[in-house]
Amino acid sequence: MTAAAIGGAGQLRFDPFAMVPFCGYNMGDYFAHWLKIGKVEGAKLPKIFYVNWFRQNAEGKWLWPGFGENSRVLKWIFERVDGKAKCAETAIGRLPTEDAINFTGLKGVTAEDKKALLTVDKEGWLKVIPEMKAHFAKFGDRLPAEMAKQLADLEGRLNG
Repeated sequence: MTAAAIGGAGQLRFDPFAMVPFCGYNMGDYFAHWLKIGKVEGAKLPKIFYVNWFRQNAEGKWLWPGFGENSRVLKWIFERVDGKAKCAETAIGRLPTEDAINFTGLKGVTAEDKKALLTVDKEGWLKVIPEMKAHFAKFGDRLPAEMAKQLADLEGRLNG
């Protein structure tokens, strides 16, 4: 959560770009707008990638070495947009394959860390599903049905 949303710094957010406090209309309508645009033939929609730079192992050690190395992941993202990067289907979407990101020369990243970085923490995701549902409930009947279905489908894949 951005510090601009008073009292919320450090809290997990589910709205795009933490913009709910700044949106002048119902976010359910905002979501519906983008879903409608996506149905237009030839629409060029933005590509969205979820990145969590702040994952830790059981001992509290950061799995990713820091901002100076983020370009390695960004390279993979650009290659995905171009349709060139390798990926694996997971419950949460497409993740890089083990050889898709260049880990050469990364200090302190063990084979265990690499495996954890490229693995979906299903338990962790399942723990936040109720929070996601509560977030969606804020939009009432204006939440597009497609979004509720996507969340239900995500929960099903995580439980599967």
